[in-house]
Amino acid sequence: MTATLRLTVAQALLRFLAAQHTERDGCRQRLITACWGIFGHGNVAGVGQALLESGGELPYLQGRNEQAMVHAAVGYARQSDRLRAHAVTTSIGPGATNLVTGAALATINRLPVLLLPGDVFAGRPADPVLQQLEVPYAGDVSVNDALRPVSRYFDRVTRPEALIPAALEAMRVLTDPAETGAVTLALPQDVQAEAYDWPADLFAERVWKVRRPLPDPDALAEAAAALWAAECPLIVAGGGVHHSGAEEALATLVEATGIPVASTQSGKGALRYDHPCDLGGIGHTGTPNADDRARAADLVLGVGTRWTDFTTASMTLFRNPGVRFVNLNIAPPDTGRMSGLPLVADARAGLEVLTEALRGYRVDPCYEAKYTGAKARWERNVDSAYEAEDGGVRPTQTQVLGVLDSVVGDVDVVINAAGSLPGDLHKLWRTRSRRQYHVEYGYSCMGYEIPAAIGVRLAAPDRTVWALVGDGTYLMMPTELVTAVQQGLDINVVLLQNHGYASIGGLSEATGGEGFGTAYRFRAADGGFTGDPLPVDLAANAASLGMEVLRAGTVDELRDALRAARDSGRPTCVHVVTRAPGPDRPPHVGEVLAPQAWWDVPVAETATRPAAVKARAEYDRRAVERRRHL
Repeated sequence: MTATLRLTVAQALLRFLAAQHTERDGCRQRLITACWGIFGHGNVAGVGQALLESGGELPYLQGRNEQAMVHAAVGYARQSDRLRAHAVTTSIGPGATNLVTGAALATINRLPVLLLPGDVFAGRPADPVLQQLEVPYAGDVSVNDALRPVSRYFDRVTRPEALIPAALEAMRVLTDPAETGAVTLALPQDVQAEAYDWPADLFAERVWKVRRPLPDPDALAEAAAALWAAECPLIVAGGGVHHSGAEEALATLVEATGIPVASTQSGKGALRYDHPCDLGGIGHTGTPNADDRARAADLVLGVGTRWTDFTTASMTLFRNPGVRFVNLNIAPPDTGRMSGLPLVADARAGLEVLTEALRGYRVDPCYEAKYTGAKARWERNVDSAYEAEDGGVRPTQTQVLGVLDSVVGDVDVVINAAGSLPGDLHKLWRTRSRRQYHVEYGYSCMGYEIPAAIGVRLAAPDRTVWALVGDGTYLMMPTELVTAVQQGLDINVVLLQNHGYASIGGLSEATGGEGFGTAYRFRAADGGFTGDPLPVDLAANAASLGMEVLRAGTVDELRDALRAARDSGRPTCVHVVTRAPGPDRPPHVGEVLAPQAWWDVPVAETATRPAAVKARAEYDRRAVERRRHL
């Protein structure tokens, strides 16, 4: 007779999760290492009781906002190279629907997180119950169905025995590097508490091996032949390089061949910034050197990239009439982008065999000299952008980055997601180690930075973590500062006050919107938000949530504050009011900050206001440069 254990569905699920492990390259580690939760009637007596019953077998983390809990789990998974993950439990109702934004972010960025929202009664003892969405044409729909399109796998466990296949499939998706993302197991609140006789084998230790598939030999030969024929090749490194731990393999290939590397937002840091072959960021927020090489390239090897519009400058960047693409990616759909030659493989394994296939190949010395010379000139421009001649003045945003660059250690982690900072960071930040650069730009979600910093700190307790936030992002989701204080996690929040949505304000100006609705100011006599800045003290707000707060009014004060924050050993916020770059800045600094390539944001085709008419004319001029790579 098969041994059984009588447990509730929630108790069985948690015991099952505690026994799941991943293994890659012989390194085994626990898959689900903790569970975030906020409790309501939909999960308090089920998953909540099971967490208590487990006696800490699955550690519990208390959050303040459901979306933020998912962001923290995503930060944890990214820092863990997708080999470890967190679960997130919520009640049915607003707790469940608050998960949607975080789930979208996880799935778009292909980062694993397990969502365990409560659900309405499966047995329907009353209809409707509290927080039930009534859908006239479907009795089996709840608000959790909003999670279907943003989940890589979704199941509703309406009977105890259905948990077994659902949980196993959930683990398969979470650990599959080609399919991973948000995984949702919706748990009706009555089923969570229902007891069942479970086969004991369900709770045996299970190891999910994360393999490194090699490319098809014929596809590899075709890709290698295309590279051998290239005169101006370029590698575009995406986030897959980091997820695979392929940084050393990439360095080996480029050092043997001299092929330069430009990076997407998630791929930045694939090479250290001072590596001779590193060109920095590519695309709309890229460096001049990287974008110039992209325009001239006759062969582009994309490694672990999805080819988003920022990377391709909305399909205007790669202008060589004969340009060809080779796409090395573990996700088959991504290998077909740009009509490229598909290399379906793990990034590290694929780069290793490609290096062998290119043995003896090297780019022309003139090509190498061109991009290394431009790299040296670019670094001098970055120095100028970072430099503040007078330490007693209020810093610009780029000077804030310059001061931070002088303070951070090589293995510190810098986190950002939204506003104008991702553009400045992509161009200017000097990444010194893998996983130092943590910019979430698949969803570019305001409010991500602070909870993600908590997740990163939990994943890497030996690394100092910096969350860079503007006032707009801070106001979206400051609640997890309380979590950092409660957990004793010494994250450092650098809070830049610029009185509004500066990034979208600039985009609005460029597209004929005249900055409408983007400033945090009082209403003026004309009805617009153009009056004085609001008397908001975000530093005081952070202090009220338990943070140690350091105010910096000048460049020198900022440097002192950042050093103090790094050494404080407790959650700290450095607050600085930035100033816009003045008209007296050196001309080349303005060039550094200007977009190096286009981004397609449609402009009103018909308008009476001069700003929109002018912007439309510029849009039409740039739009004709778009190209479909067929």
